[in-house]
Amino acid sequence: MAFPDGFLWGGSSSASQIEGGWDLDGRAPSILDVKKLNPGCCSFHYSSDFYHHYKEDIALMAEMGFKAFRMSISWSRVIPAGEGEVNQAGIDFYKDVFAECHKYGIEPVVTIYHFDLPLALREKYHTWQDRRMADAYVEYCRVLFENYRDDVKYWLTYNEQNMLIYFCAADMNGTGVTDLKSVYDEAHVQLWAQARAIKLCHEMCPDSKIGPAPNITTTLPATASPEDYLAALNNDDLRNNFYLDALCWGRYPKSTIAWLEHQGVELDIREGEMEMMASCHPDFIGFNCYANDTVEHIGWIEQDLSSLVGADNSKMSYLMALMEKPGIGRAIVNEYRPKAPSDGHPFDPWCIRITARRLTDRYGLPVLITENGYGRPDTLEEDGTVHDQYRIEHLRETIRQMEIGISEGADIMGYCAWSAVDLVSTREGCTKRYGFVYVDRTEDDEAMRNAPMKRYRKDSFYWYQKVIESNGADLD
Repeated sequence: MAFPDGFLWGGSSSASQIEGGWDLDGRAPSILDVKKLNPGCCSFHYSSDFYHHYKEDIALMAEMGFKAFRMSISWSRVIPAGEGEVNQAGIDFYKDVFAECHKYGIEPVVTIYHFDLPLALREKYHTWQDRRMADAYVEYCRVLFENYRDDVKYWLTYNEQNMLIYFCAADMNGTGVTDLKSVYDEAHVQLWAQARAIKLCHEMCPDSKIGPAPNITTTLPATASPEDYLAALNNDDLRNNFYLDALCWGRYPKSTIAWLEHQGVELDIREGEMEMMASCHPDFIGFNCYANDTVEHIGWIEQDLSSLVGADNSKMSYLMALMEKPGIGRAIVNEYRPKAPSDGHPFDPWCIRITARRLTDRYGLPVLITENGYGRPDTLEEDGTVHDQYRIEHLRETIRQMEIGISEGADIMGYCAWSAVDLVSTREGCTKRYGFVYVDRTEDDEAMRNAPMKRYRKDSFYWYQKVIESNGADLD
């Protein structure tokens, strides 16, 4: 067994979670800059200050041997109002980042939209139900393709769109939205916008490749009961296939349409929109994958999510409540997952192997792992070391299973671990760390305004360096 030649080993980030510089050089606020913070968590204003450290950070990635760096572009840094005037300072910043990547032979894998909608667009159009939001997105894509057609080979349309919809939080405020029609109408418009972006990329950047970047798993049945098996199939359609079937085939799964209709929801689909999806033809599928889901069947129970409005969405109980889908199933803890020897925390090393095989069989496209990692509150020792054996254990077993998956037929083109460098979590601030590089910062925003945010190599940095150098052969 071996990883293929040219395999894209790398790491991931997103603009809002790593860049900082939220009000510098013409950048305007995004919705993430004003979102309600969970208790004790920092904002995204300064993040890991990649804006000033990008040369250092990319040099560290090169030292690890990265072949790819999955990153995103801040829409409001490039087009502050979300549409209209282009900010040349923003264009130039990303030109410099791409040049730095290419200096070391690192391919930028660029996410066009990673949750950070320009605040001006939210205030003007409110939601994606207003199709002018999709028009603004497509024009934003046009600006990117015009400016970076020679710099970017791999584009990703939209990060984890399905998670915002599945968790009924399309507004990114974590308020437990329950209006299914509004949420799924937004989903449809976002998919139509992505299809338009894919076609536009093919027209403007014929040497580039583009695909979606949802969070895709495989749903496992809780038992061998036929009802649980059907719950797993239907949950896969709702959580995963709804988004990829649309962009690959131009249709929605029948089970999901039936589920929506049972609740009185008919999608607002307009002339030509499904045809656009059917004709866009993504080149590959990027997908984030941390663990597969396990569900047990439930009937059409009454559901009261009012207690989730304004609640702390970092708590697992919050997420589990939103994963309960009447008429389909509820998520349960999978008792078969192993535990990391160092900290006893359960993880799912089979998630990518299983899901990449399923996606390869279903869509016949290559897949790129755009996120997978292990978040923990790492400790910086007095001597500048960070001993994150638990992260190594997680990644080692996941990569080992991924390699087996490739031997079984999974068409995996690369693996970008979350994250290259420590960054700010969308729900848990900077205390929950994922990077191979430790960033010395705290949850205190005011203290971080001018902090040096010094970088330190973790033990996992040196381990991943060996993995890449051996093309996945040395996992010890």
